[in-house]
Amino acid sequence: MADGGAPVTMSDVARLAGVSTATVSRVVNGRYGVSAETIAQVRSAIEQLGYESSLVAASLRRSRTDVLGLVTHNFQSYTAEVLKGVMDELSQSGFDLIIYANSDLFGRYSEGWEQRHLARLSGTLTDGCIVVTPSREVRSSTPVVVIDPARNSKTPSVTADNLAGATSVVEHLLGLGHRRIGFIAGRSSMEAAWSREEGYRAALAGAGVPVDPELIARGDFTPESSEPLARALLDRTDRPTAIFAASDAMALTVMEVARELGLAVPGDLSVAGFDNIPESALAEPGLTTVDQSMYRIGCEAARMLKALVRGEWEGPDQTVVPTRLVVRGSTAAPS
Repeated sequence: MADGGAPVTMSDVARLAGVSTATVSRVVNGRYGVSAETIAQVRSAIEQLGYESSLVAASLRRSRTDVLGLVTHNFQSYTAEVLKGVMDELSQSGFDLIIYANSDLFGRYSEGWEQRHLARLSGTLTDGCIVVTPSREVRSSTPVVVIDPARNSKTPSVTADNLAGATSVVEHLLGLGHRRIGFIAGRSSMEAAWSREEGYRAALAGAGVPVDPELIARGDFTPESSEPLARALLDRTDRPTAIFAASDAMALTVMEVARELGLAVPGDLSVAGFDNIPESALAEPGLTTVDQSMYRIGCEAARMLKALVRGEWEGPDQTVVPTRLVVRGSTAAPS
């Protein structure tokens, strides 16, 4: 604090460093044209006085903050992998990143979280935001890129090729000889959930296997939602010989329920998921899944948002990232 307890200003820093306020501004904002010796003087004065620049003040002066935001409902393995891609793409770009999530990281789903988070960040704190898996269309005064958009969303987005990925994993199960294949779908408000279900149905149709509605259950991508659904499918007298879950988190829970019921994976039940989160490779047995390259999705979202903020984006409104089937020990021919 300056004399009398007033907040420290750039003028205070300039007086102590023996330079102009304009020079302090150039140092604080990382601009060129200042010698290394002067930068050292200014930084020493900043440290002595405890000066902190304000993102809001900077945005009012320059109409840009050079800060981007990432908002999410909570942090799970999926979000962490996306974040790695975002941060790598933003390194050396001149943009900083603010990450905003519910304070209850693993809390219950809260309706309307997307718009609340954007309202807090857009405009004065950030130049644009990435929104991870929103359940509805989002609105913002600044550019937004959505990862895994809501159904029928018009917002610029990045997503995996969910249809091709789901088709490939169900074709894998069919190729092993399975015909009673259960499916646990994801949250119905998301386009990815519908595309993965469409892939499931398309693979069965391609093999001439009728779709049994009794083998389709609807979760919301979370492990909590899949536990009772898996139990209901596996308690049937005509239980499926394989289950494809629309997320790895749900598939791993299916494996846990199967073990509780005395069923061996894959001896009694084959299980497959979607995402290829790190835990899927560490499971015992390893989980067969679809790799949607969450890291690359994060990179692509950050690349799109940077270009939108700079007014340079000339690509399509949606970037689709290819998927890859990863076969591990959780799937085998039916006994």
